[in-house]
Amino acid sequence: MSLTYTSTYRVRHYECDAYGHVNNSNYLRYMQEAAYDASAEVGYDLARFENLSCLWLAHDTEIEYLLPLRYGDSVEVKTWIEDFRHLQSYRAYELRRVKKGDVIARARTNWVFADAATRRPVPVPAELVTAFFPAGAPAPLPRKPFPASTPPDNFYALQRRVVWQDIDVTNHVNNAAYLAYVEDCGFQSLAALGWPVRRIWSEGYAIIPRSHQIEYSQSAVLDDILEISVWVTAVKSATLSCYFTIRRQATRELLARVQTVYVWLDRVTVRPTRVPTAFLADLHEAGWVRDPDAFLALTQTFTKRRAPQSELKPVV
Repeated sequence: MSLTYTSTYRVRHYECDAYGHVNNSNYLRYMQEAAYDASAEVGYDLARFENLSCLWLAHDTEIEYLLPLRYGDSVEVKTWIEDFRHLQSYRAYELRRVKKGDVIARARTNWVFADAATRRPVPVPAELVTAFFPAGAPAPLPRKPFPASTPPDNFYALQRRVVWQDIDVTNHVNNAAYLAYVEDCGFQSLAALGWPVRRIWSEGYAIIPRSHQIEYSQSAVLDDILEISVWVTAVKSATLSCYFTIRRQATRELLARVQTVYVWLDRVTVRPTRVPTAFLADLHEAGWVRDPDAFLALTQTFTKRRAPQSELKPVV
């Protein structure tokens, strides 16, 4: 069994967004910090990786948000290695609120061991595996392919430049910054659809992410011009599933893909509520969906149903 490491962080005011919750990208920052500390605990700190001329690069991450964190909370991040493969390793995370002990998020990252100069994968050293699994490593877990989605004829896209604040010590865009990119794209797409945040709030709604899946294909670097695109892949009574792609504009190279499930909330009860039919109509008109006719037929059935008793937990 892998060694388990636990670290505690106090939520800072600047980590919270306009909802008063810790911004979703900051959960990844907590996870990264805990992973670095866990590795150092068994003798593999950043200095040792520098001596090995190697580093870990995130290949993909999945995270589910169960409850929000707020300013003043302390969060306990428990992390452990689930497996090692020839070039890769799964690391799991569980985040709990210290005061109540409730689980607020679960996540897993597939890390690739790479040469620091070339950024190409290299075999994981046997002594590193032994450091985390003194009694022997378990059988590798299966890797699932990232969900594919072909964009519709119409979709929303924006451009942005990679700035200095996005870059980390590896001289490329930090993993968590990609979630900030798609978050910005999501809100700007809502505004372009006629649903800016002011309108959403004034009509008594809020929108938050329920989960993210992200796959990193190549690294973005300082001054890259990125094209971030989004379209809708599925809609249920209270949720929208959106698919984002991040490309380097100059070469059209795919840098990352993100699949996000958003939940609509009633701002008063803070419980999941049906996606507004007016919003669905605007989304259909814009055509930012894979199959507009099937989407219209599906959303029309929503208007015939009574208000749902959602299976989703309230977000409080």
